[in-house]
Amino acid sequence: MAKLNINVRSFSYKKGIPTDPTGNGGGFVFDCRGILNPGRKEEFKTQTGRDEAVIKYLETETKIALFLEGVFQVIDISIEDYIQRGFENLEINFGCTGGQHRSVYSADTTAKYIENKFPEVQVTVQHVVQEEKNWINEAY
Repeated sequence: MAKLNINVRSFSYKKGIPTDPTGNGGGFVFDCRGILNPGRKEEFKTQTGRDEAVIKYLETETKIALFLEGVFQVIDISIEDYIQRGFENLEINFGCTGGQHRSVYSADTTAKYIENKFPEVQVTVQHVVQEEKNWINEAY
């Protein structure tokens, strides 16, 4: 039986939802814009969801943990089913305004969660906007 490949991405809604390169379509798109945006605070404008100060802000000043708890409940159902049925691909996308803070944190946290809970799957993480910018952010 083929191994399930799970692609987890962060992106900016300004640039559009990423397409599924496998051609299967479907998967998940989660909108992080309902979470308070660290990018609105001057000290976080050039940082990302991987920076310790942004992580601390998200985890203490927003409802990101509750948001991701719901995400995990939803994706677990499909991951378990996909493994059992021998599916090969699943797309999980997180979008926010700039693809820099909330979506990056959510994608990284979700990828770690999947790797821990489902060690038999292959997880690939892509940060569409950040990789295009080589992780160099300017204040906006």
